[in-house]
Amino acid sequence: MSQSSAAEAVDLGRQNVSDFLRSKTIKRLLGEGYTGQISMVEVDSTEQSRGQARINALPLEAVNAYWHWQSHRGNKRALALCMALSAETLDRRFDAAFGVSRSEEEYNERLSDRMGQLQRDLASLGEAYAEPDLLREENERLKEQLRQNGIEPWAIGENES
Repeated sequence: MSQSSAAEAVDLGRQNVSDFLRSKTIKRLLGEGYTGQISMVEVDSTEQSRGQARINALPLEAVNAYWHWQSHRGNKRALALCMALSAETLDRRFDAAFGVSRSEEEYNERLSDRMGQLQRDLASLGEAYAEPDLLREENERLKEQLRQNGIEPWAIGENES
């Protein structure tokens, strides 16, 4: 999958994927041995008048890690995407196990419906949970500022008993 497509799927720019690929996070998620190979892939395009289009293709495991990381960081679109894709995977496995037959069009329609519903649900949930999240984030920032100034936030001071 192209870097641009991976980023656009979660409403971010291509640079965000590039930053992720250079971060320590991807190695933690995919293992220290992960090399992050990006391939230059030519895409046959009948719409172009000259030559073929080239994309920087990411391995699907890197795309998966990126979307989950974005979900972990609070990106609601990434969370909806990961949840919908997980549900589709389970659908396909259980359909195969129990002999249920669906067309690709049916799976695509179900995925699209799930994504829409999840995004609506997450938007309404986000409004309800935004304040505690903001307070937690502010608390973490303040604790980090104290530590940067040589103060351990929960340590008992010399003058306290």
